[in-house]
Amino acid sequence: QVQLVESGGGLVQAGGSLRLSCAASGTIFNLSAMGWYRQAPGKPRELVAVISSGGRLNYADSVKGRFTISRDNAKNTVYLQMNSLKPEDTAVYYCKATHVDDVGVGRQYWGQGTQVTVSS
Repeated sequence: QVQLVESGGGLVQAGGSLRLSCAASGTIFNLSAMGWYRQAPGKPRELVAVISSGGRLNYADSVKGRFTISRDNAKNTVYLQMNSLKPEDTAVYYCKATHVDDVGVGRQYWGQGTQVTVSS
């Protein structure tokens, strides 16, 4: 079993920055892709950014050039540096990780979410 705990959300003015962290704990064998998703009120959850275990990156078009995803494999932690924040970035941000166990079975885990609010 793997647990994901996010931190770093909060209230910031437009143009400001926040850094989210997501630490994985539990019985960890191999974390493959790790990423961030967000869900605004009344909207479906959407991909923000994802990073593979080898460092391959993928971003939503809406955050390219403003957000940077990174990971520290030694700490089983993924980060999301968010710069030039806009009011439309306001959402609950969720961490997601794919864990592959020692017999090759993959399973996806979600964090509890952290609120990011950007005021205009």
